[in-house]
Amino acid sequence: MSTPATTTPTTAGIIYPDHAAEDEYPWAADLLGVRLPVVHVYGTDLHAVPELLDLGRPDRLAEGAARLAEHRPQSVLWACTSGSFVYGPEGARDQIDQLASVAGVPASSTSAAFVDALAHLGLTRVAVAASYPDDVARLFVDYLAAAGVEVAAMGSAGIDTAAEVGHLTPAQVVELAIARDHPDAETLLVPDTAMRTLAVVPELEARLGKPVLTANQVTIWQALRLAGTTPTSPDLGTLFARRLPPRRQDHARQ
Repeated sequence: MSTPATTTPTTAGIIYPDHAAEDEYPWAADLLGVRLPVVHVYGTDLHAVPELLDLGRPDRLAEGAARLAEHRPQSVLWACTSGSFVYGPEGARDQIDQLASVAGVPASSTSAAFVDALAHLGLTRVAVAASYPDDVARLFVDYLAAAGVEVAAMGSAGIDTAAEVGHLTPAQVVELAIARDHPDAETLLVPDTAMRTLAVVPELEARLGKPVLTANQVTIWQALRLAGTTPTSPDLGTLFARRLPPRRQDHARQ
């Protein structure tokens, strides 16, 4: 009797800064039937421009890619919004190119994942519910504008560190997000991978009546898309309710 063939789950590697909400990745991996191994890179968790530029340095990301290699990922994602958009549009693209080169597989970042998720859903007018101080949040607005995304409203909570964001309760996350929506926005963006959002996305969408895109959600979506799989789940919001067309070259790099 022949032994039945086993199917290896899709593996997408995650490079995560410090520690905050990384437990969202194994939770989503179990939900979707995939592998999302997480490795950590360390710097300060301060939401300030010099520190964020240091956090996203090429050598840090190369170190993360090297530690992911044992998992044989089919894609690699830099799971940090502020540590990617802080470089500006061109710098963020260079960051992805360099990561893809050292990882040897398609790569992207959370900032690019937001833009690609918006394009997938056909959305161009957004509201931003940022945890960051105002000056950092405005850099995200500039990054979106350079990609042709109109920001109808932006609200910043002024939280200085990722650790503080990681301690927000689900009720506080919902309150922060809803308070910064705008009626003219087609979708609400919540751009901080330090914030636990996956479990509250369905509630946010139900209460706002529109798609909600959050940092860890779009990171996982982009990672799996680049790895060549398109799982769906009603528990992860509108973004995971639609199957994807074949992957094209956009804000990701090989």
